[in-house]
Formats: sequence, structure tokens, C-alpha cells
Amino acid sequence: MYSSLDTLKNMEYRAVRVRGTFLHDKELIMGPRSFVRPDGAETAGGLFSQRDAGNGYWVVTPFQLADRDDIILINRGWIPRKYLKPESRKSGQIKGEVELTGVVRKGEQRPQFTPEHKGDVFLYRDLPRMCQLTGAQPVLLDASYQTTVPGGPIGGQTRITLRNDHLSYLITWYSLSLATSYLWYRIIIKRKPF
Repeated sequence: MYSSLDTLKNMEYRAVRVRGTFLHDKELIMGPRSFVRPDGAETAGGLFSQRDAGNGYWVVTPFQLADRDDIILINRGWIPRKYLKPESRKSGQIKGEVELTGVVRKGEQRPQFTPEHKGDVFLYRDLPRMCQLTGAQPVLLDASYQTTVPGGPIGGQTRITLRNDHLSYLITWYSLSLATSYLWYRIIIKRKPF
């Protein structure tokens, strides 16, 4: 960990290692969110998808650092909706001092059409409000997949790769262009109705 937490503010998406203790009694929930598999794919619902297969929440837990008096926030990962209450996932509530690796994340501004938060359920990364409720410093880490414990949240929910759909867009637009050109030629030039 760095000597000053201020150093982390300019390190978004960089991995850092921390040691400390989770404060489960001040846990926050963020969501609803889709589950991001370890290979980076999201399990969003579709027309024929299994009901609630990808529906869930992120668990954000305050983390008391071992080498100082500071508390930071750790997004421990994704949980299904049925495990929203901490009592339903007691085996995943890590006790004692642990060392983990996480990715530094910044807070988010409230999106234009997003409603206000409901209690301890957050709809976006409202870092100032989360810190106010938990007494934490404005530092948020997304835990890596390797931090996942049986019965606990599934870490590694930060996707840092960008989608590359360029070829499918190219095929789509050239196909539409070709079809439009054919129709224009047939109707305007040859004057053949359908």
C-alpha cells in the first residue's frame, strides 16, 4: 500500500495490494448489476435466458487497513439477488486479517435519469455518500477474481477490455448500403415496381 491514500486518486484501473480487516456490519449494496464471468463476458438477460440468471448486486464492504487507521471501500464482487441479505451468505463473510489485490476505481457522477439511492442500496458509485455512511476515505478498490471465497461475492467484476464489434458493424452497414443501392437502381433507374 502507498504511504498516502491521495496517491491512489490518479491510479484508476491499476492493481494495488492491501492488507486489513473487513467491517461487514457497514456493508453496502450496489446494483442491480449483471454478472461478469472470469473470461470477461457479461451474463445479461435475453429473450430466452434463464430467469434472474445474471441479476444481482455488488457488495461494497469497508476495509480497515492493517498498517494505519484508515478505512477504504472494497467492492468484493457480485452476488445473486437471493443472497442480498448478509445472513444468507455467512460463510462468505471473511473474518480476521486478509491480504487482497484490487483495482483502483473512481466514483461516478449521478447519471441524468437515475433515481436517488434507496437506503444502503446504491445505483452508481456515489463515493462521497458511501464514505459518509461508512466513515471511509474516498478510495474504492474492485477486488480481483482471486479474492473470491466459497459462499461469498464473486470478485473480478471490473472489465477493463473494450468491445471490438467493428467487423460486425462493417458487414451490417455495407450490406444495408448494397441493399439500398439495389432497390434504388431497380425502382428509380429501371422503373420496375415490386
